[in-house]
Amino acid sequence: MKLRLQRDILLKPLQTVGNIVERRPSLAILSNILIQVVDGTMRLTGTDLEVEMVSQLAVDSTENDEITLPGKKFIDICKALPENAELELSTSSDRCLIKSGRSRFTLSTLPASEFPNIEAVTSPFEFTISQKELKQLIENTQFCMAQQDVRYYLNGLLLEISKDRLCAVATDGHRLALSELGGHFDVTETRQIILPKKGVNELARLLEDSSDPVKIKLSENHIRIELGDIIFTSKLIDGKFPDYQQVIPKNCEKEIFCDREQLRQAFMRASVLSNEKYRGILLQFSPGLLNATVHNPEQEEAEEQIEINYDGPEFEIGFNVAYFQEALSVITEEKVVLSMTDTNHSCLVTGEGNATNRYVIMPMRL
Repeated sequence: MKLRLQRDILLKPLQTVGNIVERRPSLAILSNILIQVVDGTMRLTGTDLEVEMVSQLAVDSTENDEITLPGKKFIDICKALPENAELELSTSSDRCLIKSGRSRFTLSTLPASEFPNIEAVTSPFEFTISQKELKQLIENTQFCMAQQDVRYYLNGLLLEISKDRLCAVATDGHRLALSELGGHFDVTETRQIILPKKGVNELARLLEDSSDPVKIKLSENHIRIELGDIIFTSKLIDGKFPDYQQVIPKNCEKEIFCDREQLRQAFMRASVLSNEKYRGILLQFSPGLLNATVHNPEQEEAEEQIEINYDGPEFEIGFNVAYFQEALSVITEEKVVLSMTDTNHSCLVTGEGNATNRYVIMPMRL
């Protein structure tokens, strides 16, 4: 292989693919990036056997060839070179020489034939939405995914596709986030898939706030997402996601209306005296007023008072303050509604007038 290309054109697609590459992989080849040149197109591929990222760019070459290079080293070399630098890649045997100006780097290679490929997405169900719509679904819910839960199906994001909506749901068993998008999808029955956490995080990093289309292909075991010159493929989690509809509170007797930013700022100040082990906040509701109190094991206390729109009976309930903060940070409406039945049941948090994004938080005993 012999190639000349501009550093600035190569760097972004190389970094996109490099995010997938394992730093301490179980197989040596997984720390490498597959480079294929076919008919004037360079194709860069990285994988960790669960997620695969492919980025493509045009190159001035008539030869067809493929090699694998150590991903992190190749990216670091390109980052260290000056802007507008030109690179020349040439390979022989198990070495690749990278030249740019007076700089020379020789990297070891591994055979492209050893590079693993995620199996093809066969007989896919396809639909298209905009990058912005998919990005919002993910950002509105991903923070509720579980962290290394033994219930492996919680360590990911549920996508549910029905005839007239696309729904994203995440839960760690203590809270739940749900975001819906209306549309017309050619399905005869509701379909559910679970994306793994790493795939969700990489997708969130890739997507932009644009109306550019995203083509989504689903098979039994994989999801493939095509956006421009990037192809993202991920295995799906094989498991049954809990019935999230059973968790969402309905017919709540108590509804409290609050200024979202005022509530978020008050919880942020009060949480200064919480710690990693103790994140509880006691909320005391009375007509027109919310009293929020945080105690910690050092017998310290923070107290905040917030004006609210509520005229029901007085009651108090405890929650994890971090769960409230994260929900309030993704709601965009000026007012939020806290809906509850009693002190033993979950709280439903929504933006006023917006039922497409819903957040459920379990109470905790303080």
